[in-house]
Amino acid sequence: MTVTTPTKVFADRIGRIEVSATMAVAAEAAKLRAQGVNLVDFGAGEPHFPTPRHIKDAAIAAIDANFTRYTVVPGIPDVRKAIVERHATDFGSDYGLNEAIFTTGGKLALFNTIQVLVDHGDEVILPVPYWVSFKDIIQYAGGKVVFLETSEAESFRITADAIEKAITPRTKAIILNSPSNPAGSVVSAEDLERIVHLAHERGIYLLLDECYVYLNYAGKPVSGGSYTWAKEHIVVLGSLSKTYAMTGWRAGFALASKSVVANLSKLQSQSTSNATSFVQKAAIAALTSSQECVSEFRAEFIDLRDYMLARLAEIPNITCTKPEGAFYVYPNISAYLGKGGIKTATEMATRLLHEAHVVAVPGEAFGTREHIRISYPVTKQNIDEGTRRMKEFLTKLV
Repeated sequence: MTVTTPTKVFADRIGRIEVSATMAVAAEAAKLRAQGVNLVDFGAGEPHFPTPRHIKDAAIAAIDANFTRYTVVPGIPDVRKAIVERHATDFGSDYGLNEAIFTTGGKLALFNTIQVLVDHGDEVILPVPYWVSFKDIIQYAGGKVVFLETSEAESFRITADAIEKAITPRTKAIILNSPSNPAGSVVSAEDLERIVHLAHERGIYLLLDECYVYLNYAGKPVSGGSYTWAKEHIVVLGSLSKTYAMTGWRAGFALASKSVVANLSKLQSQSTSNATSFVQKAAIAALTSSQECVSEFRAEFIDLRDYMLARLAEIPNITCTKPEGAFYVYPNISAYLGKGGIKTATEMATRLLHEAHVVAVPGEAFGTREHIRISYPVTKQNIDEGTRRMKEFLTKLV
């Protein structure tokens, strides 16, 4: 009897993606910590604050009340009500309960949206530098990424003119992450409105990653969801992770037209089903209670940003744009490439980790070759120590 061996084991689509670079860095750092190495961690993309007490209490109360069973797939009505009302209050949007879905983290909202909207060969415009997962999620769906280069001299600013030039007959979607990870760049209100017009008039979906929308230091936070006349072609992708220091809770959402949300719910029904029941109760507490914690977090992030920039300025030949939002800096380390056998930002990040014991994420993960990403929600003592180690390491390179 002849046994036929399959020519391949894994599906083609899994070969179109890579392991998340930020997760890979975290895993390598964890190995060193387990060996007793004292690291200064500038890698993690999360606030250093604990989740506020009232949010934790809401989850504990839900567990104690045995609110631990399945819920409807898009989230209980109360959590969707909290989402749409918070967004309406802050940004003037106008979504109904059937235009909102609660997801297991903001990343799932993005992943499902791309799966629902992007088909093989569809083009998706993606500004550079970009958050690590955007490219891979688009490629996993079979889409073609159209990279939109930005200028470091202009603080990586995304403009409507640049977006318009990148549009082709095959453009299906545009992704905007503002404020952005990794550079902290912010799309101006004027450019955002023009981009909304461009997308809506051409029938292109505008996917708005608003993960850091409340961490806008350039002015009043702005959401594309406020342009209610363009709702048909807008998907707001939100997360409670950064706003309320809830990264491990996996609490995200999407706001979109009824038809888009119906399809997101259909896909979610065949994957995760509902997000964790008691996390939904915690999310309600976060969204409906006093927002004072958000203002407090924002103020400290601004202080830490300025402190980090001042410390980086003390390292010779390091240049860095001033981020207008989020909680990262994206220094240019090109002056040190070619020294000490270091040729790439990835090699730089690896050497910093193993020799200086400083965790950073290489720019290649975000689409650039001359930068590293540093996350600054840490203590000022850690900023002092981490930048001291960086300076010592870099200035010894020959």
